[in-house]
Amino acid sequence: MSDDSPTSPTSPAGSHAKRPKDLKKRLKASYDAIAPKYNEWTTTSDHNKTRLKYLDQLIAKLAESHKTNRSKSILELGCGAGLPVTATLLSHPNVHITANDLSTTQITLAKQNLPNGNTASGSHVTFIESDMMSLYLPVQAFDAVVAVYSIIHLPKEEQVTLIKRIAKWLKPGGWFFANFGAEIIEGNEDERWLGEEKGWMFWSGWGEERTLEVLREAEFEVEVKEVVVDIDDGARFLWVLARKPVSKEEEDEDRI
Repeated sequence: MSDDSPTSPTSPAGSHAKRPKDLKKRLKASYDAIAPKYNEWTTTSDHNKTRLKYLDQLIAKLAESHKTNRSKSILELGCGAGLPVTATLLSHPNVHITANDLSTTQITLAKQNLPNGNTASGSHVTFIESDMMSLYLPVQAFDAVVAVYSIIHLPKEEQVTLIKRIAKWLKPGGWFFANFGAEIIEGNEDERWLGEEKGWMFWSGWGEERTLEVLREAEFEVEVKEVVVDIDDGARFLWVLARKPVSKEEEDEDRI
């Protein structure tokens, strides 16, 4: 593999390591530096096809769950430059997105790609720049939480904590859409991801079996669980669509 080729989270080109003390600072600096290259790579590869395939399933689930035209509140963890996920969600009516990202550059690009964060359909977006582990959000505030290629950058123990928080942030019957590493990764570093000099990167994961256990321990009902190999880099990811349980009384009330 040449220096100009991207390495995957499970690539032997990366080195296995424990969590660096300055992990979040380094991740932010890297994404601030490589945002243009990363965005170009994802938009010209098959990554978007996979994201949109499962995002369409989430949108269908939301439409099925909410027969009325009431506003739907969605939290996106790791929104990047807003393409294609945030933009796709905003194309639907009455959607309010809280879009979070660690990178200043990515948030700036997202604001440029989604002018004013408003659409003719009445949908809009609010941006929060921060480490997703630093978010303090209301309980039962969201109809869906989306985290695509983002949770994989957290240390394993933080992933468990975050999933529990997401379960609290979701309304009963709310949906969680995310992808995780399908292999067990204690901590994988790449000093020059995407061939970028300032492209230091970190990934970790529990693997397919344990990730599904963590979701169920947080009382999620997993409805979609599919492992997909990224054509571009050969990495294997577990794509998940899970629902927070809802009582029959709450479900009947929501459909009125």
